[in-house]
Amino acid sequence: MRFLVDECTGPRVAHWLQTQAHDVFSVYDRWRGADDVEVLAKAASENWILITNDKDFGDRIHRERMPHRGVIFLRLRDETVNSKIQVIERLLAGYSSQLQDKFVVVTESQVRFAVSS
Repeated sequence: MRFLVDECTGPRVAHWLQTQAHDVFSVYDRWRGADDVEVLAKAASENWILITNDKDFGDRIHRERMPHRGVIFLRLRDETVNSKIQVIERLLAGYSSQLQDKFVVVTESQVRFAVSS
C-alpha cells in the first residue's frame, strides 16, 4: 500500500511501514514544515493514504470538502511510537482492503469509518 505519513506521526512509524514492504512518503524526512493543505493535496494527487494524528485533517475533509485518497486518523491516548505502530499493525491486519478513499478513526480499541457528508 501507499502511505504518506504526516510529520506529527513521525519518522519511526514511516520506517516501520517501509519494513513491512509498503511504499511510504515521510513528511518528517522529506518535506518537514509543509502545511496541512499542501500535505493533503499531495496525498490526494499522488494517491497516498495519509496517516496522521492531527485532527485538523478531519475539518479539512468534512467541513472544507478537500479531496483525499484515504486518511487514517490516529486518535490515541498513548502517543508513543510503539503504540502507533501496534494500532496501525492491527488496522492493516483487519481492514487493509477497506482503507482506500475512506476516513478512518483509529483508537487503541476501536476502528471507525467516518461517514462522509
